[in-house]
This record gives sequence, C-alpha cells and structure tokens, in this order.
Amino acid sequence: MDALVKLGRIAGVAGAVLCALGAGFRLGGAYWIAGFQSGTLLLAGSAAMIFGCFCLLVVLTQRP
Repeated sequence: MDALVKLGRIAGVAGAVLCALGAGFRLGGAYWIAGFQSGTLLLAGSAAMIFGCFCLLVVLTQRP
C-alpha cells in the first residue's frame, strides 16, 4: 500500500507540473512545445492528477 501512496503523490506532482508548464507556455503565446500542442500538456497533466487521486482513493478504501 505504501507503493500506491508514493505513486499517487508522484503522479499528482507530475500532473501539476505538466499543467503549470502547459498553461505557462500557452499564456506566453507558444501553442506548440516540442511537437505537442500546449493543450495536450494540460490534458496529460489533468490525467496524471486524476490517476494520482485514484491511487490515493484505493489506499483510503483499503484501510480499516
């Protein structure tokens, strides 16, 4: 279960970083970043944060 907690936290932080990068580049006027649209980074960041939430939710439901 500790592995899921760590995985959830890492996924959440990585997702927040991806969202921040995507939003920062988008606000700066760059619509393409290394071949990806900035909206793709926002979507990937959101997906990573949701995955992290699911990992932590599994841990919470397994605890007595």
